[in-house]
Amino acid sequence: MNLPNCDPLALTTMVNSLAVAIAGSLSDEELGLTAAILVQLGDTLATIAAQRAFCSR
Repeated sequence: MNLPNCDPLALTTMVNSLAVAIAGSLSDEELGLTAAILVQLGDTLATIAAQRAFCSR
């Protein structure tokens, strides 16, 4: 992924805005499930990235 703006404040603002937009269109139950799914996705991506870094040594 190419992020044209590497400003960490801009990135966190974008993520926050996305979270607010998603939350506004979901019920409480749907929001909880979506959050759990995205946490698992993030953890899995972090595991893959760590394994790639380890294996490329």
